[in-house]
Amino acid sequence: MSGDSTEEVYETAPSGHLSTAMDGTIVKINATLLGWLGLRRDAVVGQLRFTDLLTIGGRLYYETHLAPSLRMQGAVSGIALELKRDDGGRIPVLVSSVVKYDEAGEPVLIRSTVFDAQIRRAYEEELLRGRQYAEQARQLAEVAQRDAEAAHRRADADRAQLQDALSVLQQALLPDRLPDVPGVETAAYYHTASSIQLGGDFYDVFAVDRQRWGFFLGDVCGKGPEAAAVTSLARYTLRAAALHDPGSALATLNAVLNERYATGDPRYCTAVFGTLRPDPATGQVAVAFASGGHPPPLLIRAEGTADFVSTSAGTLLGILPSGEFPPTQLVLRPGDTLLLYTDGLTDARVDEDEFYGEQALRTLALQHAGAPASELVEALSEVLTSLGVPLADDTALLALRACG
Repeated sequence: MSGDSTEEVYETAPSGHLSTAMDGTIVKINATLLGWLGLRRDAVVGQLRFTDLLTIGGRLYYETHLAPSLRMQGAVSGIALELKRDDGGRIPVLVSSVVKYDEAGEPVLIRSTVFDAQIRRAYEEELLRGRQYAEQARQLAEVAQRDAEAAHRRADADRAQLQDALSVLQQALLPDRLPDVPGVETAAYYHTASSIQLGGDFYDVFAVDRQRWGFFLGDVCGKGPEAAAVTSLARYTLRAAALHDPGSALATLNAVLNERYATGDPRYCTAVFGTLRPDPATGQVAVAFASGGHPPPLLIRAEGTADFVSTSAGTLLGILPSGEFPPTQLVLRPGDTLLLYTDGLTDARVDEDEFYGEQALRTLALQHAGAPASELVEALSEVLTSLGVPLADDTALLALRACG
């Protein structure tokens, strides 16, 4: 039997790890973080404090905010800092730390996990360019509308340009394609309610490590460039926090959103975040997930049952500085499907007086029990496109089926 030892996993983890004494002296650090910094282990362990690795601004923030929070709360999550490289460069990171206590309740050690956040800046720069382009396109559309009576053809052309631009930007906020997950069939669909506004629904499936796959689906409040900014931040944050358990990952996103939008125009979202652990021997898939104010997933068993998973909905993400996101665990047997959806589906109007609703969703799902995930998603997409009343909200669907 072969496999990575605990020490090998620690040393070669995709994130940085270090432990410090309560005075900040580094007592242990993994090879990943040493590689980022360009430092030797003997030059760090017992020689430097954690603050020695930070920029001047980061050091001040650590001493005035992070360290006091650790002493009072025993843990902090998703703190944005910058590390200094040995060659003078800087690395933006997200840091989560927890205090270890001895049997007498005295603090003895601080353990920290460090996530490389360089891609975060690239996301934000890309999003800023996209927002600027969308704003320019919106202004063009407004001018075209005012001149519509005199230049109807020009207005139509400008609107088409806006739709094309927003379509491209919307696709940039979604994965190009879902990855191939061993033992799991995946299918997704995104329905845009408006061709001239950016939506705020999002989803993704990605590898966490050699045995687990992460997934999430969420719904940002509002539309337009502001909602797209929250979508980009939410996607990045959940991917970066995927090594934590689902509840902790949502707690990190909650803290990041609350910190970013605590003042000014408040922004929040709902989301389900979880992990898949396929078992090749049995064809079963162990699922662990947590919810932040999101509608419950629908579990469709191959033998012909469909029920909404009873789980705590948690709190809306970003509203409060902290929240509770209790975990839920279940097992998909071969042929079982877990369907995640945003409320644009259940809140879609069949007519002026009736919503599509959860019961109609359950009834349709029962007709596709045991069927491929793609068939279920296609059937739901046909429902959305065939409704006589225009949709008021976007809809995202993500189906996960154990295929043995």
